[in-house]
Amino acid sequence: MDFMWFIFLAVLLIVFALALIAAGAFTAYFGSGRSRAIGGGLMGTGIAIGLIVLVMFWYDILFPHNMLLIDHIIVPGLIYIVSALLGALAAVGLFIFAIMKA
Repeated sequence: MDFMWFIFLAVLLIVFALALIAAGAFTAYFGSGRSRAIGGGLMGTGIAIGLIVLVMFWYDILFPHNMLLIDHIIVPGLIYIVSALLGALAAVGLFIFAIMKA
């Protein structure tokens, strides 16, 4: 049961970090003044959380014989998360394009 909580925590932190990085990049690019600074802070926080997750799995990276978490959980999870984010961003982009042309 403890392993399940570890997986839950890892996926939660990865999704949180990627969402912060994406939101921070969006805010820093489209914002002005103070909003750009907030976007940079969001991106920095997302990168810091991503590094924390990297440290959590440092043992699996150093010792490849123990790659259960990375091969079966982290890599597929990242692929799912990135594809979901790209799909959501494409849908939002299409929505904004349609609204702007109307």
